[in-house]
Amino acid sequence: MARMFRYILQRLLQMLPKLLLISVITFGISKLAPGDYVSNKMMNNPTVSQEAIDRERARLGLDKPIPIQYLKWAQNFATGDLGESYDYREKVSTLIKMKLQATLVLGVAAFLFTWLIALPLGILMAVRQYSWFEKVFSSITFFFLGVPDFFLAILLLMGAAWWNQSHPGFFPIGGMTSPDYALMNPVQQAVDHLWHLLIPVLAVGIGSIAILQRRMRGNLLDVLGEEYVRTARAKGLPERTVIYRHAVRNALNPMITLLGFEFASLLSGFAIIENIISWPGLGQMMLDALLKQDVNLAMAGVMTGALMLLLGNLLADVLLALSDPRIKLEA
Repeated sequence: MARMFRYILQRLLQMLPKLLLISVITFGISKLAPGDYVSNKMMNNPTVSQEAIDRERARLGLDKPIPIQYLKWAQNFATGDLGESYDYREKVSTLIKMKLQATLVLGVAAFLFTWLIALPLGILMAVRQYSWFEKVFSSITFFFLGVPDFFLAILLLMGAAWWNQSHPGFFPIGGMTSPDYALMNPVQQAVDHLWHLLIPVLAVGIGSIAILQRRMRGNLLDVLGEEYVRTARAKGLPERTVIYRHAVRNALNPMITLLGFEFASLLSGFAIIENIISWPGLGQMMLDALLKQDVNLAMAGVMTGALMLLLGNLLADVLLALSDPRIKLEA
């Protein structure tokens, strides 16, 4: 336990220079675009004078050299001050808190939906290799591997709209709650949330299921050809024991590594989908911030995604060590 704690502490300390480097690169790239928020927002308005534009740029500190702007942002960020959004005229921390719940709800629901289906399906396809079951689902998998998430979301919305023509209001289109949500009891509110998750979770999850189940199938097929599996069968162990106690456990190790990227996508992986289905989450707000050059809000989103990715990789390494005693934790 002490060794695990020391390893986690060392990895957390190693994240600091990585986050610093990411912030420098991201801030620099954000300044490569022509103009800035004030210039692009106010210069096209003929009623705004150049003096007013200069005053606004000075108020926001955009008239300072880029290194000075970065140092000011980094100093505030290190103290927990994410700054103020130029576009919303509110604190970035307040805006993120407003949108965080919706994105986490969608991310966790999509994660559970994807992994709880993909892993068992991959195991079944490996165990029943060359059967009609495996051939049918392999064909379906290849089809959905070629369908982008955003296109699938559009198709689902079109199908829901078509169905609603004959069954008004059956499928929710847009948002995360119904108009009469406040009048519902707690059970009805929970059901309403789940029903509104149907389309976005399907749009995000179907493609991910196709990818993950093929990875799980390939991992398990590789493991089933190992010497220790043949030895276990030669000893007369039941096939179920050989597969689920020995083979599957080792085949899961590469899948655990993917958890790092999945953990990061809980907050930053649904920007396009949120825009298409009008889901009031972080992704949609961060995409608007990038397009409008709202630097403070965009930087907060990028740094949040980077931190989630680093923490996800740390979580994956710890889970690998817990699942396989042969793996040694070394920072």
